[in-house]
Amino acid sequence: MSTSEFIGSGWGFPVRVDATGGIRLVSSGTEIEESIRLILSTAPGERPMRPEFGCAIHDHVFDPADARTAGRMELAVRDALRRWEPRVDVLDVRVGPHPVEPDCLLLDIRYSTGDTNDPRNLVYPFYIIPGEG
Repeated sequence: MSTSEFIGSGWGFPVRVDATGGIRLVSSGTEIEESIRLILSTAPGERPMRPEFGCAIHDHVFDPADARTAGRMELAVRDALRRWEPRVDVLDVRVGPHPVEPDCLLLDIRYSTGDTNDPRNLVYPFYIIPGEG
């Protein structure tokens, strides 16, 4: 089975039209990346018909941008991708501060797809709401 058969293809997210006026489809690595971004950007409980779907990183939006929050977010990312994106093997998740924005954490997710030996990474910015006071 080739990588494209394993990964397949599907609607792009956000849903858009292509040059012919049909639904834009994505395949291969693009589909996986969009799927991971969708999982990370969805808070559990946000989807009425699938309330468990998403990633619990949103529970930490009011937490300080420190090592404890980073550890909890790393675990939430691993758990969500293990559950909702079985086509990837998560190799590493690193959560660290943004080099310029103090209220932003960068989630660096390193993964491979299926049985391929093709490591990839995705960096997802997560903004903490600063405390008042």
